[in-house]
Amino acid sequence: FKLPSDSFKYLGWCDVEEHDVRGNQLHCPRVREGPSEEDLFFRGEQHTLKKRKQETDTEKWQKKLQENWENCSELNLSFQDLGDLYQVENFKRILQRLIRVEKLWLMDNSLTDVSAIRLPRCRELNVNKNHFASFKQLPKIPQIQHLSLSENNIMIISGISDFRHTPLESLILKKNPCEFQERYRQLVSSSLPNLKMLDSIPKLPKDCSPPDTSFFFKMCTIL
Repeated sequence: FKLPSDSFKYLGWCDVEEHDVRGNQLHCPRVREGPSEEDLFFRGEQHTLKKRKQETDTEKWQKKLQENWENCSELNLSFQDLGDLYQVENFKRILQRLIRVEKLWLMDNSLTDVSAIRLPRCRELNVNKNHFASFKQLPKIPQIQHLSLSENNIMIISGISDFRHTPLESLILKKNPCEFQERYRQLVSSSLPNLKMLDSIPKLPKDCSPPDTSFFFKMCTIL
């Protein structure tokens, strides 16, 4: 039997009547959209469509103002369960509006490439447990100070030099394949001379020794 609330389970927070909650008032919003109308039909859940209606231009504008992601300074968009392409596109649409965000968490969203996104004021970014394979796939973050990239799929650190001209102080790369690269800490430290912390460990004097370029692309063998 269907619960009384069943027809509301895919309703977005902006569609709930009689409230004036803005996007910048939500620190951990659920922004993942529900299934498409076609998916709902094949699931046998077309009864939820009766709550949907064609939005007018005025309603679309009011929704845009209500979301007001441009005013967010601190936001957690982790664990969104982005299962379909249109949901990923909607998620990226929101990221593009975060022009004032300073602290942003995007953990466990199966993200692979958000290089088209620019976060001009972001100082702290957490993208743990995603599918990034390169530093080139990260958003543009010119003011970044603390970056956490643990449990991704970064094999080599050759693209890390892009952060040389940023105020990056702390970097976490734990549980990435590049962590097993020989002279890993020296390679990172030489690429980012202003870095103070790597994997939550302060930079050590031995980390500042020049790396042996012959080991640059070699990996450790664990027996």
